[in-house]
Amino acid sequence: MAPSNRPAGLPERVETIVVGAGSAGAVIAARATAAGREVLLLEAGPDTPPEVALPPDLHDGTRNSLVHHDWGMHHVPTRDAAVFPFPRGRVMGGSSAVNTCIVLRGHPYDYDEWGLDEWRWEKCLPAFIRIETDLDYGDAPHHGSEGPIPVRRHPPEEWVTWQAAFLAACDELGFARCDDHNEPNTDGHGPHAMNKIDGQRMNAALCYLTREVRDRPALSIATDALVHRVLFDGTRANGVEVEIAGTVHRVAADRVVLCAGAIHTPGVLIRSGIGPRATIEGLGVDLVADVPAVGARLLDHPGAAMILAARPGVVDTRDPLIQTTLRYGAKRTGLRGDMQLQPGSFVPLPFGPVELVSLMTSVGKPRGVGRLEFRSADPRAKPRIDSELLVDPDDLEMACEAMELAWLCATSYPMKDLADFFWPRERDMTSRAKMREWIPRQCGSGYHPCGTVPMGEPSDPDAATDELGRVRGTEGLIVADASLFPTVPSANTNFPTLMVGERYGAWLAEGRFD
Repeated sequence: MAPSNRPAGLPERVETIVVGAGSAGAVIAARATAAGREVLLLEAGPDTPPEVALPPDLHDGTRNSLVHHDWGMHHVPTRDAAVFPFPRGRVMGGSSAVNTCIVLRGHPYDYDEWGLDEWRWEKCLPAFIRIETDLDYGDAPHHGSEGPIPVRRHPPEEWVTWQAAFLAACDELGFARCDDHNEPNTDGHGPHAMNKIDGQRMNAALCYLTREVRDRPALSIATDALVHRVLFDGTRANGVEVEIAGTVHRVAADRVVLCAGAIHTPGVLIRSGIGPRATIEGLGVDLVADVPAVGARLLDHPGAAMILAARPGVVDTRDPLIQTTLRYGAKRTGLRGDMQLQPGSFVPLPFGPVELVSLMTSVGKPRGVGRLEFRSADPRAKPRIDSELLVDPDDLEMACEAMELAWLCATSYPMKDLADFFWPRERDMTSRAKMREWIPRQCGSGYHPCGTVPMGEPSDPDAATDELGRVRGTEGLIVADASLFPTVPSANTNFPTLMVGERYGAWLAEGRFD
């Protein structure tokens, strides 16, 4: 008999396949296998075992990793902009391994507005609590003290010059202080909660997939494993096709859980024959289920920034990029704390950080949506990402209001002697009409894509799954990542995605999908 080229540890059959070891998948694998449920975790990127030091870019939580563990995608932010990089983590831990380490849950209204009983705030909060060990507020009823991910806030003695001056400016402008941005129904200015300890990023893989977890007999892990498609018997998912070291293998399973992220999860679905009929047939793929909502819209946070030239001594490029934030309510939404304005201690450029500083805004509840276009069934092909940021007039006005607030901060007593206007010019800040011209040209993504496989009620024509993530027209196929969000939370999406992982991990452990 010829020797098998099947990789060691890749089973022929398993109870549950989890595709993607990011902020949801790593959590699901850890929580489900703790109850003895059998899981194969597939990750397209590389792994660093717990006993080996992380590469410097993954270790350093003071700034994003944008190159070495990235999918290499690009997007068109707005109709007036050029093509820009769209970083997504291709590594164990996914984008949680390369991000800015900001810990925000969002507000209760972010989840209640979904209108789904399983996702009401009161049901999500216990999962948020299970994630964390909050080193500042662990004894508070809305925080956790026994979770895998440590969370802390930079105390005043650690604030760098630009960050401290920003909080002083917010004081001068009359905003309330907020020392805990994860206390429900709060806004104001104060230190960000962050999942970095002594500068090290505490990513999902590092914190959930410990050596003890990896040694469980119920858990198998395959890395550098590119999933081509989900396999079906009729409309029932019964495994996946996955490429490892240039060879395509099949693994059978009782169920498949997609946690590949808001860009790759719809891509896997479409390659598997699930999505809009015209798209599937145009790619030459056999149709399994006509689900128009797959990839039909892309939600994200539009961002705009004011760049300033720092005076001598203000910038140390070894400083953390982010330490503090202001959350306030947009006039157009009437919501509390749906906008963010935060200072950047330097400006990260492809060739390295420079002695510029920034004031960056994020529109937390945008009305506009983008779109994905899948033009090939090749699993290595990248989709076209049209983010369509600030195309909606209300979104643009909210960004303009935020930049006016940034100008007030920059010209306040605490900040005015620390930096000079660089881009845009100060005179371009004095006219709303001029702002409407330049903001779309430099608008970028908050890198919080979601909503590309949205869940909803059975009667909702814009939904691709039910409220448990079960994909319409199929059996045994579940989506469990930020693709599910019917609307974008007003917060950075890493911790909301970890919360999704906690909930699905518990549901698999208790046999809810059996």
